[in-house]
Amino acid sequence: MKDISGVYAALVTPFDKKEALNEHAFRELINAVIGNLDGILVCGTTGEFEYLSFEERKRIYGIAREEVNKGKLAIAGTGAPSTRQVIELTRYAEEIGMDACLIVAPYFIKPSDKGLYEHFYQISRAVDLPIIIYNIPQTTGYYISRRVVEDLAELDNIIAVKDSSGNLTYTLELLEKVKSKINILIGHDEVVLPALASGCSGMILGSAQVFPEIWQALYKSLKDGNLALAQELQLKVQKLTRIFCRYGNMVPIKYALRLLGLNVGRARTPLKEGGVILHEDREEIKLELEKIGKLKIEELIIEGEKIPLEERFKELGVSSDIIRNYKLFAGTGAAGAGRERVAVDILAGKKNSPLARAFAKQFLYLRKGYEALPAILEPNLSVKPSTLIIPAVELRNLRQANIIYGPCQSAIAKAVIDSVEDSIIEQAEIDDYIMLAKVFVQPNALDRKILYHNFYLAAKQAIENAFKLKL
Repeated sequence: MKDISGVYAALVTPFDKKEALNEHAFRELINAVIGNLDGILVCGTTGEFEYLSFEERKRIYGIAREEVNKGKLAIAGTGAPSTRQVIELTRYAEEIGMDACLIVAPYFIKPSDKGLYEHFYQISRAVDLPIIIYNIPQTTGYYISRRVVEDLAELDNIIAVKDSSGNLTYTLELLEKVKSKINILIGHDEVVLPALASGCSGMILGSAQVFPEIWQALYKSLKDGNLALAQELQLKVQKLTRIFCRYGNMVPIKYALRLLGLNVGRARTPLKEGGVILHEDREEIKLELEKIGKLKIEELIIEGEKIPLEERFKELGVSSDIIRNYKLFAGTGAAGAGRERVAVDILAGKKNSPLARAFAKQFLYLRKGYEALPAILEPNLSVKPSTLIIPAVELRNLRQANIIYGPCQSAIAKAVIDSVEDSIIEQAEIDDYIMLAKVFVQPNALDRKILYHNFYLAAKQAIENAFKLKL
């Protein structure tokens, strides 16, 4: 084999609760993803190869060979710090019939260019197995120099370089110098499209086990000349791949696979999920999987719509009796669909009414998860009538809070100002009235631009409905 192309997944290594290799889960993982792939890589960086014993790695090669049928490639990661160790693992991979091996540049102690060349040269002489050179400076601490790659490309069983640097300048230099002799495979998920468009022959990616069908569709669309579709697909997964790459792949990818129902366990010590991935990013992974159709979207019912409007402010200290007795006026509005649907309930009244007490209490005594905030156009510029925004759904993470403090706050402030300009609220009354705006947004809402638009429409509608009652 001299040419290698297509889509390959760099598989995680499943562990049980005691951090032992989970062979059953590993077979399940392979069979769950292989249908949309041209092959798999085991014991790569995403497979936590540096945390595995040689015996475990040999067992993993064996499982991969048993589960991957003819027509698909099973690639063994046989990298190690010393040449002797790599030769031992690579000979074993060759003996059991693996199709190729991936060998990372020696790490921890950096060899000279001459030593690096000698490392790969001795391995290539010791085996006939096709070799893919692995450049990943994020973990080895250095790039394999282009000159070394040029020299290695002359060896018969060196067939490709996997470049995971994410540095397109380096990738293009390799393509310029060695593309006529060996293949270049992109290994950085965030730059797949530009790398393929520049001439890379395929990809080996950790994310290819999470959404292999999307990478396969991108690969085929580019081969077919459909650049627009390829661009759409790259951007569709860009945020998710960015999160994966930011955290070094194995931990967030194992989290994503568990969300998809695959029992791959957690990373080995010292890598631990809670101390590695922020809670907000775990939530983002789930939402992005929903967005690309890998998980079913869980939507909340707008509970407030089942309750009479006048009773929706009870927890704020304003009962329906107070609303009626003190001639407060309430209105509601909603806009959007799906997880970008929002609702706004407005309660308005004069400053000398009991509404002022509720306003002050919500502003001064913040409730955890339901912290109130004023509607402002810009810092230190509050709208009139003074309006206090109160979340109707508990804020449990930074992303939810950013939506309330971002598009929600801006949109409601704009709706109040426009309502005054449109004479829905009389200019002469703006200092006499105050308003509470109880806002609902789905916890899994994502699109800030759409949310701003929806909050504005809902708030404008609610204000108009409320002030009609004043007349």
